[in-house]
Amino acid sequence: MFLKAPGRQEFKDPPHILIIGAGSRGSAYARAAQTSTNAVIAAIAEPIEYKRAQFGKKFIWGSEGPKPEQQFPDWKQWVKFEETRRQRERAGEKVEKGVDAVFVCVLDEMHEEVVCGIAPLGLHICVEKPLSTSLQSCMNIYSSLKGEEQKRKTLTNGHINGEVNGKTKAKETVFGICHVLRYSPHNMMLRQLVLEKEVIGDVLSIEHVEPVGWWHFSHSYVRGNWRKESTTAPSLLTKSCHDIDFIMWMLCSPPPNSGTQPHLPSYLTSTGSRKFFRKERKPKGAGDATNCLSCPYEQDCDYSAKKIYLEKQLKFGNTGWPVKIVNPEIEECYKSFGIEAASEKLLGSLREDYSPKTPVKEVESRPWFGRCVFESDNDVCDDQCVTITWDDDPISNEDDGRPILKGRGAKTAQFHMVAFTDKICERRGRIYGTKGEIEYDSASIKVHDFSTGYTKVHHPHIAGGGHGGGDEGLARQFIMAVEAVDNQGMSAAEAQRKFLGCDLDEAFRSHAMVFAADEARKERKVVDWKQWWQDQVEQQFHQR
Repeated sequence: MFLKAPGRQEFKDPPHILIIGAGSRGSAYARAAQTSTNAVIAAIAEPIEYKRAQFGKKFIWGSEGPKPEQQFPDWKQWVKFEETRRQRERAGEKVEKGVDAVFVCVLDEMHEEVVCGIAPLGLHICVEKPLSTSLQSCMNIYSSLKGEEQKRKTLTNGHINGEVNGKTKAKETVFGICHVLRYSPHNMMLRQLVLEKEVIGDVLSIEHVEPVGWWHFSHSYVRGNWRKESTTAPSLLTKSCHDIDFIMWMLCSPPPNSGTQPHLPSYLTSTGSRKFFRKERKPKGAGDATNCLSCPYEQDCDYSAKKIYLEKQLKFGNTGWPVKIVNPEIEECYKSFGIEAASEKLLGSLREDYSPKTPVKEVESRPWFGRCVFESDNDVCDDQCVTITWDDDPISNEDDGRPILKGRGAKTAQFHMVAFTDKICERRGRIYGTKGEIEYDSASIKVHDFSTGYTKVHHPHIAGGGHGGGDEGLARQFIMAVEAVDNQGMSAAEAQRKFLGCDLDEAFRSHAMVFAADEARKERKVVDWKQWWQDQVEQQFHQR
């Protein structure tokens, strides 16, 4: 069995797309959109001039130079431009074509402001994960998007991109969340085997591991932007909301076209902590050093920034991630002036450090990639486990009164996020069923049948791009949904289900599960999911 992604999608009237945020994820989705479809990356909103120019040259204007409608220093300036463009259009003036959809790829803590700010424009929106950094913020986004949806549904005069046009049907919009694990051929096959073909019968439990990678964790969650809960969010959200969503997709969401409601969890608990990346673990030989480039122990330290970024990356010609995250100008410097100049530029960035006199606000405002991993201000978990349990949830009764538990029987999910691994984000796990067992990694799926004793190995199609083809799959499916609504008359709800397999409600629920799990960790308790949902979600919405 080989599930292969659809070919490149060519649309007669390709959607025009705005990317907000020219970082690694914004670039990934722009690349994925252009690879998998003929959609037009029409504009970029990005405050850093160098990143904005590099993005535009690569994805929008090439060597010709930008037009005014193609680049903006921030999303608010684009909103002003778009509102003015619509006013001009309404006045009968010939105007530039507007965008149809937006990918929001700014820092996590900015998602609420951006999504709520652009929601009134009535455009299709796809948001990089996580949706936002707190439950309240996610609820605000949910309310904003649902509110705009309701406004459009109740209009009697019609509504296109926020403007009345005299038609009787309001334009509907598609929502996407970048839970890209859903869209890799590997995981699509895994879900098909488990839920549609039922190769191991009813699922009884699943063990799922995200091996973050020893130096990757130090890069992003000790030295990088996601190192502090107070400025971003817990690592379970910023790194592993993918994985909690994957588990909910496998065990909570019903199979396609089944017509049944989600099988909701009953209880969850979690344990985790910052086990290694703290001052108590600092090697004695490092002394009082706070930066790798001035540390006497640097040559013997596995987490030497010089080793990680220069000796293991740049010297082998890699100017992309993670090197360009340390300094976005490295790639151009390497091309123009060579390895020595690029190395000096990189080392200059790694030498940057802070002292006790540096204002906390300044320290927290940016990454410090040369900082000693044992002297950083990080506080997120580097090891965490989550256990989710489901009780029986029969959907009806047989004639003899027995409940039907097929697909809705009691089961357990155990998730482990661990930093200290060789593999980087190459998920692995086991699924145990009533008729067999599945073992999976990022390349293969092994299905063992109890009855025959036979083990069958599947090798799913390995798609290119990030997350095993998930980046490209998500971008393609979102754009197909956009095109279906705008040009084929399909309802947004139908497009969501047909192309994305996920809507705002499902995305919100999986995020809520992350917040509930981290509450369980912090308070060392077992969370009753139904009660938690009533208290933390339903009650809050009712008070609005």
